[in-house]
Amino acid sequence: MAHGGDILRGHTETIILRILSEGDSYGYEISKSIIEGGEGVIDVKDATIYTAFKRMEEDGLLETYWGDGVGGARRRYYRITEKGKALYADKAEEWKKASRILDKLILGERK
Repeated sequence: MAHGGDILRGHTETIILRILSEGDSYGYEISKSIIEGGEGVIDVKDATIYTAFKRMEEDGLLETYWGDGVGGARRRYYRITEKGKALYADKAEEWKKASRILDKLILGERK
């Protein structure tokens, strides 16, 4: 079976965009959502997430702002942009097509 990092490779940004399409969030929560959604197979490193955030902000896919956290600590929140929403929609369609084709080729399923 592929390692979690192998499964995630190439899809980190799309997964982050999907999470942010449901609402603004901060790094730890996003990371936790990926790990919980990964059913114990995916373990994402903080460095991977924060590198992706930086790249995505530079590419105009997300914006950041400071919000208040628990006990007055400030947290950097991430918000998806219109450009990020459009890219997510494209990537989701690509995934659906690839998934359908791979199911057919690997499992012999017709959809």
